[in-house]
Amino acid sequence: MKNELLKKLFESHKEKRLYHRYITNKHIDPLLHKLKGFAEIKCIGKSVLQKPIYTITIGSGEKRILMWSQMHGNESTTTKALFDLLETLSEESLATNDILNTCTLCIIPILNPDGAEAYTRTNANQVDLNRDAQALSQPESKLLRQVFDVFKPHYCYNLHGQRTIFSAGTTNNPATVSFLAPAQDEICTITANRKVAMEIIGVMNDRLQTLIPNCVGVYDDAFNLNCVGDTFQNFNVPTILFEAGHFPNDYGREKTREYIYMSFLISLGYIAKNDVDGGHYQTYFNIPENDTCFFDIIIRNANIDGHMVDIGILYQETLQNDCIEFIPIVEKIELLSSYFGHKEINAKGSKVFDKDNKPIKTGFANDFVIINNEIFSLLSK
Repeated sequence: MKNELLKKLFESHKEKRLYHRYITNKHIDPLLHKLKGFAEIKCIGKSVLQKPIYTITIGSGEKRILMWSQMHGNESTTTKALFDLLETLSEESLATNDILNTCTLCIIPILNPDGAEAYTRTNANQVDLNRDAQALSQPESKLLRQVFDVFKPHYCYNLHGQRTIFSAGTTNNPATVSFLAPAQDEICTITANRKVAMEIIGVMNDRLQTLIPNCVGVYDDAFNLNCVGDTFQNFNVPTILFEAGHFPNDYGREKTREYIYMSFLISLGYIAKNDVDGGHYQTYFNIPENDTCFFDIIIRNANIDGHMVDIGILYQETLQNDCIEFIPIVEKIELLSSYFGHKEINAKGSKVFDKDNKPIKTGFANDFVIINNEIFSLLSK
């Protein structure tokens, strides 16, 4: 599927009722109703606060793929891309028929509906579901494992979102999309099923390099059996971690959504058309490992108490009236020569003041700063 077709499919099938970062059951309920004539929709159980958790099953093929999103409630970009994918697949076309005829997809669109509503990483019991794969202490964790056991997937897609701090290697390129073929043992053996996951990631990366060059990363594969991906990999099921990251000036993650959607179609199309055996896994190692080289804003060359330093600012995501606001917080005041800012302001040796004309300090939160009597906005676009 060529890039032009991928872009055209996204533009014509983007689910416009899902937008920005706050996505909950309330937002997807009408979309599930719309899909009932095309997909099998089931309520598989309830969350801690008794919110329904659903599966969406489509396709008739023998290759079974399990996908779940918003295990962390505040990581919603992949959920948006899933519904873009479902909208695409629901309109049968030559471009997507191979996927539906060869594969069966079982999708859990929001595994953590309580966390989604509260816009938190954890569930209502303050448990990180991605550290509960062994204890299975939470109802959401138990439901995911039940689906895994009954569906018996050949592939797993573990769908997440990552912070703006991540870079593709130690570069000034943001990690817009990141992947991982999780380890399945302490020594991170390159096993047969890891090779399968690596091969599929390599295929996605090769295409993404033509769309967002040098903006794809991989995570460190340190083993933790408490993580769901590591556990499922340990069960000998090729598992792929997807991380939706930052694209310049895209704090609503609408451009990233597009690249995640494309990654879905690229990988599913590859699985549909090939008997993936891991023989071409080596390209995975062309992808740089993620680093943390970014602040949202860096104010360079600031005069603080007579010293020339930089000011690193990160946004704190806050839920306000069902919308996500980005509150700029000063994290570091020091020389930040090894870091990059998604936005950079040059103070040119001047002092930097807050809205009350007081010197800026760590922990400062405000919409703007004053430099040499000029106001500079710190708000996201």
